[in-house]
Order: sequence, then C-alpha cells, then structure tokens
Amino acid sequence: MSSNREQFRPDGHDNDHFLLTTVVGSYPKPKWLDRANDLHEDPDADFGDEELAEAEDDAARLITEEHERAGLDVVVDGEMRRNEMVEFFADRIEGYEFNGPVKVWGHNYFDKPSVVSDVSYDESWLVDEYEFTAGVADSPVKVPITGPYTLASWSFNEAYDGDDELAYDLADLVNEEIEKLVDAGARYIQIDEPALATTPDDHAIVGECLERIAAGIPDDVRIGLHVCYGDYSRIYPEILEFPVDEFDLELANGDYEQLDVFTDPEFSKDLALGVVDAHVAEVESVEEIERNIRKGLEVVPPERLTVSPDCGVKLLPREVAYGKMANLVEAARNVEADLDDGSIDVPAAPADD
Repeated sequence: MSSNREQFRPDGHDNDHFLLTTVVGSYPKPKWLDRANDLHEDPDADFGDEELAEAEDDAARLITEEHERAGLDVVVDGEMRRNEMVEFFADRIEGYEFNGPVKVWGHNYFDKPSVVSDVSYDESWLVDEYEFTAGVADSPVKVPITGPYTLASWSFNEAYDGDDELAYDLADLVNEEIEKLVDAGARYIQIDEPALATTPDDHAIVGECLERIAAGIPDDVRIGLHVCYGDYSRIYPEILEFPVDEFDLELANGDYEQLDVFTDPEFSKDLALGVVDAHVAEVESVEEIERNIRKGLEVVPPERLTVSPDCGVKLLPREVAYGKMANLVEAARNVEADLDDGSIDVPAAPADD
C-alpha cells in the first residue's frame, strides 16, 4: 500500500526505521515580504510586478532553506506567494469574481469570491511555484492544493444548481493541475479540505471529488488529504474509501481526545499525525513531541506514520514556527532510534494482499 512513501527517505538516513517528517503548508512570512506586498498595492509606490516577484522568490528560497535547516524530509516554500487558501486559487480559476473582504475569525479577513459562471482551467496555478522550490531545495517538495469541496463551500455559488456540481467541476480542474505538476516532477500532492470537518455529512461529495482528482495520476505520486478541526467520528470510517495514500489530521490541539476514533475499525491508510499545535505560540519540548508521536503508533505502524504540525503555522511568530519544526524532527529521529533498539512496542503491519 505504501509503496510510494520510501522514495522520500533521505540517502544515508541514520536509523533503520523512518518516520517521514514534513509540514502542512503555510509558514510565517518574513515581515519584509508583507511590506513588499503593501508597496505593490500602493499606486504611489514605485514597486511593480517584477519587484514583487523578486521579493517572493527571495522569501520562498529563504523559507525552503529554513525547512531544510530544521531537518524536514519533505519541504514546501511556506506558501510565500499565496495570500489565502481560497482566494489564491479563485483568482486563477475562470468563473470566479471577487466582492470584497469577509471576516472569518478574530481580526482575519479574506476576499470571499463568487462563482458567476461555469469554472474552467486557463493557466497552471502552481507549476512555476513548484519548479522554483524544487530548484532551490535539496529535499523532496510537497505541493499543497486547496481542495474542490472547500473551494466550493467557502465561495458564493451564483452559477450552479448545487455546491456539489460546482465541487465536481472544480475537482476536474484540480486533476488537470496535478497532471501538470506530475509532468514537472512533483511526487507528493496534498489536498486541503478543512471544510469537510465542518460539514462532515458531505463526505460522499468529497469522495467523488477525490475520485476525479486521482483519475489517471500515477501510483508513484503520493496523494494526501489534510482535514482539521472537526468531529472526525462523523467522517470515519467512510473516509477510508477515499482514493488517497495518507490522511493528515489535526489531533494535538485536542490533546488526542479523538485518537480512538481511528482505531475501530482499523486505520488502513497512512497517517500524517499533527504532533505540534499550530495555534499555541510556544515551542513544545522534544520529549512532549516524542510522546505525541508514540500516540500515532497506537493507530498505525511506523512505516505508515508521517509526522507534521496540526495545520499550517502561518499565524505563529516565525521563531516559534521554526522551533516547533526543529523539535519535531529531533523527536522523530529519537523515536526512530527507540524503535530500532526495540524499546517501543508497535502494532504489526498488516500483511500485503
């Protein structure tokens, strides 16, 4: 089942066991990049598209290298070129238009778009971003993409009879984009569907979307699904039918109260477990993260466990985000060593069919 995971093991990895370490996606932007965006939006400032692109390249290079310095096995650029997870993609999909900012939580806003005509695929959304990141990274690069269900649910639908039909059309567009990413060399794609946890009765719609997304994608391309902040018992075990390799789940924020949900029936996919809390601006100790990783081993054997933050960490202070990543990696390597010397009991891996 996990045949596409071993490709991400670093050459010369110190331990026999391998817990894949990565991030969900977003990361705090350097303050100077925020100022560059402000200048770009100021009509009186001499700061055009070329200057902004240079700033984004510099930030993407910096954060990619920061992820590698923390020791992560699979990196991203921290989504330095993206403003918001729906807005960024809606701006690149034909059929969307924008109406102005909508408050979502606290003091955070996003420009909630409307779908005013049938959606269609024009130019690639992420290939340039991926190629740049892969060009500056020594490590494999993961590509997060906001999923079609969330793109539909978090938009005003003025063109389709139902959000499900909109989501299915968007899924076909995501499939086109992934095909282009695969052609460019991407081997790890993460579909972000936070809306699933808030409207879990629609898991069948998400499943159909994922069937469309995965159609024709080679088996060596790892497809993950990120879901966060909801009642997982309302989508489990149905999500095990989804055509993905890995489920990336937020569980640290809830102190693993929902962990038992995934033990009955047996969790049959790979698990990307959130082991640091993206909403707490304090760096967890290595020892605490080790305990959290061991909780994941109650659900899946180590060869099917990925270690990551709960969610994107863009709202944290940058030094805190880095500290969490560095401690996450150190904790994962320590748990691998404990597995190697037999000091951790783990469930047996199921026999291959």
